[in-house]
Amino acid sequence: MEVSLIILAALIAVGFVLYLHDRHGRKKAEAKGLEEPAFNEPEEQCCGMHITCERDSLLASVSDKIEYYDDEELDAYKGRSADEYTEEEIEQFRDVLLTLLPEDIAGWGRSIQLRGIELPAPVKEELLMIVAEARREANVIPN
Repeated sequence: MEVSLIILAALIAVGFVLYLHDRHGRKKAEAKGLEEPAFNEPEEQCCGMHITCERDSLLASVSDKIEYYDDEELDAYKGRSADEYTEEEIEQFRDVLLTLLPEDIAGWGRSIQLRGIELPAPVKEELLMIVAEARREANVIPN
């Protein structure tokens, strides 16, 4: 019982010190004309370790220059939804993807997006897996 009272008292004391520190920071911020204390939070960056990050970094418009990778025929699919493709059309996308040079794959993904073409879901997942594997092999993503 005695030990739990000591722990409780220590927690209350630490909480009180943190409360006072926060109030002091807010008063200093108000004196400088800021609404909240200024904290230097690091900018969010893609580490390449997460599939969401992979999607964002791969498909983000790094450059607005459209490049063609001998795939002009895919422009016919501009404006179509990912779930509207037939198996034959999906294979057409897959054929282009699998014939690209490894260093061209991420650029092709960006180019497709810039051209307003939505990749079929299976091909999009394959593209993400290939890019993730290439980054892993290039030691961009630590194991």
